[in-house]
Amino acid sequence: MSEKTYAPIGVFDSGYGGLTILKELEKTLPKYDFLYLGDNARTPYGTRSFDVVYRYTLQAVKYLFEQGCPLIIIACNTASAKALRNIQMLDLPTLAPRNRVLGVIRPSVEKVAEITKNGHVGVLGTAGTVVSESYPIELEKWSEGSVKSTVQEACPMWVPIVENNEIESEGADYFVRKNIENILAKDKDLDTLILGCTHYPLLEQVIKKYVPDHISILKQGHIVAEKLVDYLQRHPEIETRLSKSGQVVFDTTESAENFNNKASLFMGRPVEAKTVSF
Repeated sequence: MSEKTYAPIGVFDSGYGGLTILKELEKTLPKYDFLYLGDNARTPYGTRSFDVVYRYTLQAVKYLFEQGCPLIIIACNTASAKALRNIQMLDLPTLAPRNRVLGVIRPSVEKVAEITKNGHVGVLGTAGTVVSESYPIELEKWSEGSVKSTVQEACPMWVPIVENNEIESEGADYFVRKNIENILAKDKDLDTLILGCTHYPLLEQVIKKYVPDHISILKQGHIVAEKLVDYLQRHPEIETRLSKSGQVVFDTTESAENFNNKASLFMGRPVEAKTVSF
């Protein structure tokens, strides 16, 4: 494919978690091209300030636009919470008015509104996502009254557990149980639980051990993919600009070798990335 016609869907994350989103996008939209960018040299974003996350995310968005992406999915809850709105409102109109940048929080919120039966929702996320209050705010805004209560629990140990491949360890069991017990204690009537970090689906089997069967566990990958299909149908002006050769490319700001080893865990297959800077 020539450079002129290469127009992939950009998928950005501060590290590896966004690969769980990419995996579902690839499965749901196999004909499309994707360019994944992990800012692994500066991860994690979860503990950083709003200003820093915004600056880093904007740099990544600019890089992906330069690579020819007409559409970018910010596959990171922290960046979606702390940077997306500013980029959409302040930067996009002058930076690339024909392009679009989407996040992962709103699709998740819309899905919660469809599945909750009693309106009691819990959010498990990084400290940054929880402090931002993005989920409670968006749930109130987009759920059309179907969400009555939202409680949150920060799970600072979950990302390191996943990235160090300690998913089946006693430590994973301890911290997952502790955080699940904490959030269940905050609202005895929870019926829906959002995994508000893209790493967390890899802990699903551990999480299920401690979540009662009547509580729905919402994973973002499938939801984001489902909503993107709908978005592309409604926005042919974006869809027709996307290239479709089934190509998936991986870029990282860290060592490509390190990225390949960990990314393969998330993707379930070998991955070959290249190191980039921006």
